[in-house]
This record gives sequence, structure tokens and C-alpha cells, in this order.
Amino acid sequence: MTGRVYGAAILAAVALATGGQVGAQPAAPADFAKQQAEWDKMPDTAGDGPYPSIMEVDPALGDYVVYRPADLSMVGPGKLGVFVWGNGGCVDDGASSRQQLSEIASYGYLVIAPGKWRSGPNAKDPRVAGGGPNPDGSFPPLPTTADDLRKALDWALGEDGRAGSKYAGLVNHAAVAVGGYSCGGAQAIDVSGDWRIRTVVIQNSGLFNTGASRMGGSMALGKQALDRLHTPVLYLLGGPTDIAYPNGTDDFARIGRVPIVLVNIPTGHGGTYNDPEGGKGARIVIDWLEWQLRGDAKAKASFVGEDCNLCRDPDATIARKNFP
Repeated sequence: MTGRVYGAAILAAVALATGGQVGAQPAAPADFAKQQAEWDKMPDTAGDGPYPSIMEVDPALGDYVVYRPADLSMVGPGKLGVFVWGNGGCVDDGASSRQQLSEIASYGYLVIAPGKWRSGPNAKDPRVAGGGPNPDGSFPPLPTTADDLRKALDWALGEDGRAGSKYAGLVNHAAVAVGGYSCGGAQAIDVSGDWRIRTVVIQNSGLFNTGASRMGGSMALGKQALDRLHTPVLYLLGGPTDIAYPNGTDDFARIGRVPIVLVNIPTGHGGTYNDPEGGKGARIVIDWLEWQLRGDAKAKASFVGEDCNLCRDPDATIARKNFP
């Protein structure tokens, strides 16, 4: 990881690189900084799941933020799921989606996001200005890469078998997922071919329809990268005002081999990541993980059937294909 945080500049850069817009227009840096300051005042939460969660930096892993049940003994041997996350903007801030990721962890997941702890009232490191294009129109390397997600996955599964690890014997190797927001969603697609992964969650994201992005990294993937998918996939978009809407809906149309669900909620590109406990988006993602990784029938009802929970939600639309 390069140690830079893009902040609002990454949103404007995405719009510039793709000819698109973020919502109505990219947020001005001053406006975004003001909003970020408000988000930073929100307390870190333990989630509302059965296993109250904590955030921490594990010295054995380095520049990542780890979200996990505070009392791992409550989860039980072989019951801890794994969810590796790609940050919005591919930023070097593993706390940038802390509300959603803490919520997921409280349902019995080890959640790992690359980057230092730069957001929230308990941040350990300051944000670093940067991002956007160079004067010549090129882009500097993105702050995090798909390899950072791969490293997190290797570490989580390796800790399960390491003597003396607090995770020894706890991890369910059949309950492993990867996901991400915006640029981080492209990172998730980048690593989705890993045989250890059982489901993929793509939020406010999709691969570009009109050629590779000049931003490089996973943002430069072509649509052929969708062929890496080998598991059920959830796309969660923010409706037509989401800059990722054309790309994500096009991905959905192209994916033909694996079960896939596309959900839209009217949030624009910003999602509900910074709502208390991750808001509606986190609830949808948890239901998806609980269904796909644990076979939970109640969670399944959010997505399956003509009278599914999301089918009856006036603020949501749902499309499905390739399910038996």
C-alpha cells in the first residue's frame, strides 16, 4: 500500500477518468471534508448482531483494520466467517466503511480492510492529502491493490491453523467472502477467482463499459474479468444517480454462469456506509452472507420468491438470474 488517501479527489478523478459523474456532480473537497468531519464524530459501534464487535490493528498483519467479535469464544470452533473488503476509492483507510464492517463482524465474521485506521473518533493515523490526476492527465498508483485483499485472505485462513493465534480452530473455511465499494468492488472482482472464496459482494461498483480506466490497478480490468466469478454474486447499487449504475447493471446483464442478484436502493454512489450500523446496505449484505455462507432460511427470504422481503420493500428493486 502506498500510504495515500484520496478522499473527495478520488470521486472527481473517477468522473474525469470515465466521463461520468458522481451523483449530480463530484463533491467539492471542502464539502466532502465537512461531511467527513461529521462522520468522524460518529462513535465506533459494536453492531447489533449476537457477537458485539471491536475494531483493532493486529501487529501481525500490519496496515489493516480488523473487525471481529470481541469475545471470540462466543462464536465457537469452526464458526467464524471471513469477509475481506476493498475500500471505496481503493483508499489507504481501513476504517473508511467502519459502520458497515463493524456491523457485519457482529454477526460472527472476521472482517479485514486494507489501510491504516484513519477514520472515526478513535483514529490512529491522520489522513494524507492526495489523489486525482497528475498534471499530464495520468494517474498515480492507487493507494491499495487487489494484492492487499489477497494478503488479508491468506492471513485470515493461515491464522486458523497457527498455534497460539486467537483465531486458531475458529475459522470456517467454507464461509469466506470478498466484497468492496466502488474501486474496492473492482478489487473484489479481481480476486474473485480464488477457489477459497464462496461468494462475492459488489457495492456501488462495476467494471467500466467503455474500456479500461486510466486510473490503473483493478480499475483497469476489462469485462472479461467477470469470467473469473465462480460463486454466487450480489450487486448492491444506488440507483440511476449512482455513477456505478451503468457499469454494475451492465455487469449483471453479462454474467451468465453464476447465480447473481442485483439490488438497487436510492442512495446514489454514497451508499449507507456511514449510516449508524451501516444502514440498509449493511442489512442487505448481512442477509446475503448469512444465506450464502450459512444457509440461513430467514436471510434467504430477503432475496428468493415473488414475495421476498426486498420485493416488498418500496425503496428497493431486485433482479435475479441463474438461480435454480
